[in-house]
Amino acid sequence: MTSPAVRPRLRRMLEGRTVAVVGASERPGSFGWRMATEVLRSPGVERAWLVNPGRRRVLDQPCLPSLADVPDAVDLVLLGVPDHALVDQVRLASGRGDGGAVVFGPAHGLRDELVAAADGLEICGGGCMGFVNVVRGVRAIGYLEPDPVPAGPIALVTHSGSVFSALLRTHRRLEYSLAVSSGQELVTTTADHLAYALTLPETRVVGLVLETLRDAPAMRAVLADAAAHDVPVVALTVGTSTRGRALVDAHSGAVAGSDAAWEALFAAYGVHRADDLAELVDSLESFAVGRRVRRPGGGIATVHDSGAERVLASDVAERLGVPFAPLSPTTTERLAALLEPGLEPTNPLDVWGTGNDSEDVLADCLTTLADDPGVDVVALAIDLVPEYDGDESYPKALARLADHTDKPVVVLSNLSSAVDGPLAAALRARGIPVLEGTRSGLRALGHLLDHATRPTPPAADVDVVRQARWAARLRAGEVDPFALLADYGVPVARTLVVDDEAAAVAAAAEVGHPVVLKTADPDVHHKLEVDGIRLHLGDGAAVAAAYADLAGRLGPSVTVQPEVPTGVEVALGLWRDPLLGPLVLVAAGGSLVELLTERSVALPPMDADRAAGLVARLRLAELLAGYRGGAALASDALVDAVVAFGRLAHELGDLLEAVDVNPLVVGRDGVTAVDVLVVPRPA
Repeated sequence: MTSPAVRPRLRRMLEGRTVAVVGASERPGSFGWRMATEVLRSPGVERAWLVNPGRRRVLDQPCLPSLADVPDAVDLVLLGVPDHALVDQVRLASGRGDGGAVVFGPAHGLRDELVAAADGLEICGGGCMGFVNVVRGVRAIGYLEPDPVPAGPIALVTHSGSVFSALLRTHRRLEYSLAVSSGQELVTTTADHLAYALTLPETRVVGLVLETLRDAPAMRAVLADAAAHDVPVVALTVGTSTRGRALVDAHSGAVAGSDAAWEALFAAYGVHRADDLAELVDSLESFAVGRRVRRPGGGIATVHDSGAERVLASDVAERLGVPFAPLSPTTTERLAALLEPGLEPTNPLDVWGTGNDSEDVLADCLTTLADDPGVDVVALAIDLVPEYDGDESYPKALARLADHTDKPVVVLSNLSSAVDGPLAAALRARGIPVLEGTRSGLRALGHLLDHATRPTPPAADVDVVRQARWAARLRAGEVDPFALLADYGVPVARTLVVDDEAAAVAAAAEVGHPVVLKTADPDVHHKLEVDGIRLHLGDGAAVAAAYADLAGRLGPSVTVQPEVPTGVEVALGLWRDPLLGPLVLVAAGGSLVELLTERSVALPPMDADRAAGLVARLRLAELLAGYRGGAALASDALVDAVVAFGRLAHELGDLLEAVDVNPLVVGRDGVTAVDVLVVPRPA
């Protein structure tokens, strides 16, 4: 697997064959004792130097007084020292040519000094738990964790140290290639750790727990690499992403919300987003087994031993948008022959009647569903409680199903606190995930389905002549917003700018009545808020009166436009995230843009399929299709406009703070932009 380049010092640090433990201690339970204990039981560490100026020996090992006394450069330095000593120790390690260091302490107020002192030294942390490179046998941690940590396909990177420990100590079958608590990422980022993890052949799924995004270009590159090699990425974000200062001149940033950067980034690279730790763990366990959904557009099938819980699963799945597969007539007939009277051969399926021959009934129903070509995932949706009478029908039926099909097979339990631990462990050992919650489990199954449809990055072609032309105008502050949109292929209303009443009347006659007048004062960015728009002006007298009113209150500069036929109003927006750069928004438009905050966001550029997906996710798509017998509107033209707007964002996004197109009116025959605001970036 090829991936973004892994820096040599980073590889040395994460594969540390030689390690120095600064602050090693012999006092049981102390941080220095835990660091030293973990390093000494690392099977991949060939030589460990323990460092403590007050000891000659620690844990029956020789102990040196200073890192400077370690005879040769080492791959990895563990710094269990107070914050006041960190800068000197990092500078010393960098000067010695050591590979990297783990800074466990919070390093409060020391970021800039530590980054400068590192000078090429990799740093995991500060404020972290360290890392475990399971497949290379390196335990660079300051707390005792399971020994051994089970080796397997999951690469985990988390900003949270508590999550790091929880996921290493869970009773779930989570097996790791690499697990990193990256903390503040003073030097080495999540993207760096993932780039390395993707070079490990053992890595087949990635789990992320993120508080913020650092080094966005590197993260984009590594997520693209994971997608290209079919490595699922499941991410949980906490808090809100940084989006810089509030955009007081444009609505787009406010409408998109603080979470938009994560949403756009993950959508671009097919990252599966978890809402909580339960969903993250259920999803990682499901992907880690290795069985995949191989075709888009399918659905799940679930088998239940409870009518009420079947309805519960159906209700929750509908809210989450997880589809049940329609069953073929052949499948329905086979199920009907297996079920007791009164049970219906449907999906989801309730199989519980009298309980007679439960193993055979379960196994036959499960395998019948698995054989249906429309079914992509099969789940036995039961509580998996302890069976005090020794009944083994459920695990035996599941074993028969797993042997029968290569489709994903899971247990979907409804209540985690009732799960029989030993039975769940036995099923997991057979490669059958046990998902511990109705909602989290169904979300995990949804991620399995979604992974069959991974996004393809659109071509990022640039029209360099057009880009240079508009870049020069933006820098000079000479941009006609309507001309800018039109040049990029977004249809615009004909717009004339006038400065006196006679010119307004003449312009209205030229473009054709009825017309719309709007203030063109450059200091007015939201015309409705200052009562700066006059509609339905059917003759010269109406135009003259409207002009006099606008000019008297808001200045002489006014635009004149022909009135656009009514349609659905859409907003297109561009705004800059300080880390990811330009983002594109599609939302309901008009005066309700900030009240009806349903929106879709994306990274530019975008092709027609992605643009259509942005529109389809909005409820206004129903209006475009002809709601309640209404005429269908020009949805294809809207998609073309979104693609064109994405090209503008891609080519000029670095020079723009924001662009608002509101409204873009979607009619029967096409789309028309009738108001545009362009906010250039400060020089």
